[in-house]
Amino acid sequence: MPRARSQHHDDWQTAAADDHASGCLSFYALPPLAVLFIACLLAILASNAPTQTSASPVVQPATIAPSGLSPIFTREVQYWGNHILRWANASSLDPNLVATVMQIESCGDPRALSRSGAMGLFQVMPFHFQYGENGFDTETNALRGVNYLARSLQTASGDPRLALAGYNGGIGVIGRGEWTWHAETARYVRYGAPIYNDARSGFASSAMLDEWYQRYGAGLCRQAAQRLGIDN
Repeated sequence: MPRARSQHHDDWQTAAADDHASGCLSFYALPPLAVLFIACLLAILASNAPTQTSASPVVQPATIAPSGLSPIFTREVQYWGNHILRWANASSLDPNLVATVMQIESCGDPRALSRSGAMGLFQVMPFHFQYGENGFDTETNALRGVNYLARSLQTASGDPRLALAGYNGGIGVIGRGEWTWHAETARYVRYGAPIYNDARSGFASSAMLDEWYQRYGAGLCRQAAQRLGIDN
């Protein structure tokens, strides 16, 4: 949250002449040299005939979600795919980086609320909202959260790992040694950075996201699925 925040071989057989079939019946009436000439000509034509080879196996790319997001993210985050793409484009961010933040922060639950008061999809702290704004409104929440992520990435000179640290621990941590980071920020980066790397590398799955889900995200994502009506 932002703080002060192998295809098998079919062995197709070439349609070659049957070795045991009789030749042209008129051959016996031809002079011997003519028969020899025609036989040689047929042999040459047969040797030059194209042979059929089995097709090379086709490597299937990872299936990309309709929104363009990496397929590694959970279905609750994929639910917001087109919105994530729009929000990311508005801030000139990689949608997969925005999705990584949503994945860890709320798993796509628009009503998520932390013990510290962080709110909504991007777990934005209340003091980041302007007076009168509804922090649970998805557009408002995304505006404040994604803008903070963009500022963090700019401060980090484009380093997404440091940007994630800044998003969680506050932009001020970016210029400090990692040994000064809070345990929560270190854990956030430990999971967030590899998840994002897997997403932007085009992988079909992420071992680190799976680990995060098992250790921290199962309940969060179950709650999000229920909220979104996709729990079946």
